[in-house]
Amino acid sequence: MTSPSQLPLTQTELAGRSPGQLMWRRFKRDRSGVVSAYIVAFFFLVAVTAPLLSKVYGKNPTETYGLDEPGLLNEFGYPVAPNGGISGRFWFGIEPTLGRDVLTQLVYGIRTSLLIATAATVLCVLTGVLVGVTAGYIGGRTDYLLGRFIDLLLAFPSQLSFIAFTPVVYSLFVSPGKETPTSLRVLTLILVLWVLGWMGMARLLRGQVLSLREREFVEAAKVTGASPWRIIRKELLPNLWTPILVQSTLMLPSVVTIEAGLSFIGVGILEPTPDWGRMFANGAHYYESDITYIFFPGLAMIIFVVAFNLLGDSVRDAFDPRTTR
Repeated sequence: MTSPSQLPLTQTELAGRSPGQLMWRRFKRDRSGVVSAYIVAFFFLVAVTAPLLSKVYGKNPTETYGLDEPGLLNEFGYPVAPNGGISGRFWFGIEPTLGRDVLTQLVYGIRTSLLIATAATVLCVLTGVLVGVTAGYIGGRTDYLLGRFIDLLLAFPSQLSFIAFTPVVYSLFVSPGKETPTSLRVLTLILVLWVLGWMGMARLLRGQVLSLREREFVEAAKVTGASPWRIIRKELLPNLWTPILVQSTLMLPSVVTIEAGLSFIGVGILEPTPDWGRMFANGAHYYESDITYIFFPGLAMIIFVVAFNLLGDSVRDAFDPRTTR
C-alpha cells in the first residue's frame, strides 16, 4: 500500500487547499507574472515615496538649475554636457531650455499620473460592479434601461469625448481669463476618466451575472429565503473576482496612457506640475536635437504598461488554469 507521503506531489499539495491558495501557488510559479508584479510595485513605491527620493537625491522638480547656474546650458538652451547633461550630479540629465532635473521630473510625473489613474480606475471598477451586477441580477426593465444607458455612453467617441468634455468641466468652475488650479485639473481628469470609463466593466459583469443567476447554487439560495443582497454578496461576487481583477489590471495602464495623452495635448495637467504627459509634450520639442529628455519617460512608460499587461495575463491564468496564452 502506498503511504500518503509517497503520493504524487501534486495530489498532496492540492489536498485541503482553498481556491485562493491554489490561485496564489499558480501565480508564484509564473515567472513573468512575479517579475511584472515586482515592477508594478516598484513604480507605485516610487510614486508614494517621491518626496523622500527627491530629498535624498538633493534635487526638486521645479528648480531651474540650467538657468540659475551658468555653464549647464549652451546659448541654444541645450545641455553642455553630452547625453542630455547626464552626470554624477544629474543622473538622467537636465531638461533643455529650463534646465530642470529630469530624474525628479520623472519621479513626480509618475506620482501625478498614477494618482489620477488609480483613483479613476477604482471609481470605474466600483461603478462597473454596481451597475453590472444590478442589471444582470434584477433583469427586466432595469436591465433594459441600464443597458441602453451604457450603449448611449459607449456611442461617444472616447478620445474626442475626453478632449471635448475636459475643458467644459473646467469652464464650469473657473471664470474666463483665470488660470485653472492644478487641484481642479486633477479632480476634473479623474471625473472625466471615471464617467467615460466604467461601461466596459459593467457590460462584462452584466453578462457574467446573467449566466450565474441561473446556476443551481443561486436557485438553492433563493429557496432557502436568502435576500438579494446576501445572494449577491455570498454567491455572485465570489464568482466575479476573476473578471474584476483581470479587467482592473488591464484598465489601469490604459487610463495612465489616456491621462498622459490628455496632458500631452494640453487639456490635462499643465506646467509647472510634473506629469508624464507633460514630459512627452516638452520632449517632442527637443527630440530632434536631444533625444535624452524624452528617452527616460518613454522607456518608463513602456516598461510600466507592458508589466501591467503581463501581470493581468498572469492573474487571469492563475484564476483559470485552463486558459492558454
